[in-house]
Parts: sequence; structure tokens; C-alpha cells
Amino acid sequence: MTAMHDLVSPTAAHPDLLRSVFRRHAAGVAVITAGGARPAGFTATSLSSVAAEPPLVSFGVATGSSSWPVIAQSGYVGAHILGEHQQELAETFARRGADRFAEPTRWSRGPHGVPLLDGVLAWLVCRVAARIPAGDHHVVIAEVVAGNAAGEGRPLLYHHGRYNALRDESPGPGTG
Repeated sequence: MTAMHDLVSPTAAHPDLLRSVFRRHAAGVAVITAGGARPAGFTATSLSSVAAEPPLVSFGVATGSSSWPVIAQSGYVGAHILGEHQQELAETFARRGADRFAEPTRWSRGPHGVPLLDGVLAWLVCRVAARIPAGDHHVVIAEVVAGNAAGEGRPLLYHHGRYNALRDESPGPGTG
């Protein structure tokens, strides 16, 4: 059996191809934070579970971002899962030059001095295990040391260049 592909000429491997493909990939929205003389943080759609034993997560951070110098030196980071009601918070942490921890952002220092955001669906504090250079980014692998998943609500998603929410749909065949 042979797999059939669209009869469209493939696009050359280029950063625009990657962007185009991943615009079609829905991703959960997280904010990564780190402590330091001044706290730092950024919006990420790259947060991923890596392993359960030991509990490891990963995320990518641009080496040119204002958060990278703090992340590069921090022994611990926070990972926050945003709810659909937190689009403004996601936009704040994605905006260049923003004072991300100023009002109206509500936060406090958590374990290991990690800035923890209020009102999120869930948060983790993680010990940085590795920082791996990857093109114009670093992939950070971190071991979970604390967390809380008690927040209520539905996740904020990012798809096709926009923030989105889950839609309730009638169950499909065999799902309900």
C-alpha cells in the first residue's frame, strides 16, 4: 500500500514553512516565569510534558528575548497554564517592552523565589535540569518540584495566530 500525498509542490524548508505549519497546530498557552533581581516571564506555546518519572517538562525560549538572560541564570522556573479568561495576561507576557509584573498582573513569590501568577488553571515550579541550544532558541528541560492544579475553568488555546477557547460540541459517534 502506498500513501498518497497532495499533488502540490512541497515548500522548501524555510522558517516561513515552519511558521505556516504550526499556525495550524492548536497549542495550550502557558506563561513561563523566573526570579532574579527583577522577575522575568514570557508567553509560551511550547510547554510540553517530557517524562513522568522523574516528572520533566520542556519549553523553548528565544535567546534574543528579554527573559532569556534571567532564564539562563535561574535554577528554578515557573510554568503556568492559562485559562480562557486570561487572554489579556497572555498578551501582556507576549508584548515586547511591557512591565509584565506591574498592575494589573497579580503574582507572588513561590517556592525557590519563583514568581507565581494568581488565577491560573495550574502552575508548576521546576528545577532547571538542562538548557540545550537549538537554533535561535534554547530548549529548557526542567524537573517538577512543586505545583498546584486546583484552578477552575477551561484552557486558553493559540491557533492560527489567535487566542481561542474550546467549543462545546455534541459528542461524536461512540463518545457519549
